[in-house]
Amino acid sequence: MKNAIVALVAAGIALTGTAADAQQPVKIKFSHVVAEATPKGQGALKFKQLAEERLPGRVVVEVYPNSQLFGDAKEMEALLLGDVQIIAPSLSKFDKFTKKLQVFDLPFLFDDVEAIDRFQRSPIGQDLLKSLASKGYTGLAYWHNGMKELSANKPLALPADAKGLKFRIQASNVLEEQFKALGANPQKMAFAEVYQALQTGVVDGQENTWSNIYSQKFHEVQKYIAETNHGVIDYMAVANTKFWSGLPADMRAVLEQCMAEATKFGNDLAASINAADKKRIVDSGRSQIIALTKAQLAEWRKAMTPVYKKFEGEIGKDVIDAALKANTTS
Repeated sequence: MKNAIVALVAAGIALTGTAADAQQPVKIKFSHVVAEATPKGQGALKFKQLAEERLPGRVVVEVYPNSQLFGDAKEMEALLLGDVQIIAPSLSKFDKFTKKLQVFDLPFLFDDVEAIDRFQRSPIGQDLLKSLASKGYTGLAYWHNGMKELSANKPLALPADAKGLKFRIQASNVLEEQFKALGANPQKMAFAEVYQALQTGVVDGQENTWSNIYSQKFHEVQKYIAETNHGVIDYMAVANTKFWSGLPADMRAVLEQCMAEATKFGNDLAASINAADKKRIVDSGRSQIIALTKAQLAEWRKAMTPVYKKFEGEIGKDVIDAALKANTTS
């Protein structure tokens, strides 16, 4: 009898422990490498707000901006290892898993953000979003930052002005070839290291959006910014596949809706944040913005677009053609 009582008490403790464990909220660590004031930073905070409001006590989202947990070089691995649950890397980071995503790095491919939207919503764009699940990355959404500008400590009015300069790039073969086409020297480097590299002259210039240039203070160590709009910096919000598929179905459905709303919120903000940060750069007087003429932009396009042919085999002509087609609404 005594043994039976002991067994019942032990079972009760075990059950209580199981119930307590079941009531622990799911913790989602969302890590990214940019400042909170950027479109990505604001989108991540909106996701946190919505998820915790709609799943109170069930989900806690911890957002870590500015490479606080992991930088460019480590965040992809950290997600696979389960050290974080969601990240939103630049699309350039995925070329090692599928060469098709290199399409987003091709220079002068998209006329504007609206064209990017149309391509990302297309069947090919959605297939690309979902193409990494078997590699451990579940694509949740495309997030906008904006169009890229070129900066350096000398005026960049024509492609020849970039010859011989060292430009920081993301780890992307397409971007490497883009700068080689200009006769420049591309240097792959983590985002968190760029300011110091510009400040000390390790590199002469870089390419980025207005929001990234302002939030990282690149304009304080770059005398000139050429308004080229030659490429796009977009992100893919991705979750660890094992983690995401292991969530209760009802919770996952709510989080998918939260992600959709956070995506719209951040993407809608992107244009206004970039416009405001461009004005802040102008007002600072620290960097001169060079407004290029149509003829000058045509020269930049002419110098860079031969890169398309080099990567057509890897990306797929159908993917490139679909992206180009997105520049028209017809």
